[in-house]
Amino acid sequence: MNDDLSALTEFTGAARLFPLPGLVFFPQAVQPLHIFEPRYRQLAVDCLSGDRLIALVLLRPGWEETYDDHPAVHSVACLGRVIADQHLPDGRYNLVLRGLARVRIREELETDKLYRVARTEILCDCTTGDVDELMTLRTALADLILPRVADGPAREQLRGLFKGELPLGQLCDVLAFALPLPPEAKQELLELLSVTDRARQLMESFRSIVEGAKPVAAAGKRFPPDFSAN
Repeated sequence: MNDDLSALTEFTGAARLFPLPGLVFFPQAVQPLHIFEPRYRQLAVDCLSGDRLIALVLLRPGWEETYDDHPAVHSVACLGRVIADQHLPDGRYNLVLRGLARVRIREELETDKLYRVARTEILCDCTTGDVDELMTLRTALADLILPRVADGPAREQLRGLFKGELPLGQLCDVLAFALPLPPEAKQELLELLSVTDRARQLMESFRSIVEGAKPVAAAGKRFPPDFSAN
């Protein structure tokens, strides 16, 4: 984690963009990536020889028609650091990315690279000093989510998270990433800087998918999520 803090401290604001459909990345999350397109192979080379940072950002609807060019992306992304890498004999890469911080994309920069680069600013959580409110929201999240997760390792992992020392904002990020919410709902949660608002929105989003549904672990989604390929 000290390496993560150093990476954020030394971050210049210029972020390599990795736009993806259907995947919203969060701080505290860990996401494997399989890199095979030429532009992202170049990104991987530059990333691994530099600060090891990549900003994963969700593509906006309609990206299919302009995917090979510069399809529109959301303005809030998640900056991550490569914590493991594998260079395959045919030039592809396997990377494992850990989320560090939310970033707002201010403008895309002109470069000679095949991939996109943007000027960004780090966004910080806004939290309340009301400990009782934070504990009430944490308990409400646990009471809502745990009964809807089938017995097994996933439920025990979640129970450990709720009982652990992870701050509420970070806990919400882990849950938002892992739970089978629609990408649009996850993007809304990524853009919420208020920790209390994020917790309430997470509960609302979760309620909307579980009413009349099967337990989460039986609904076709893995916990944690599978690899994502670009």
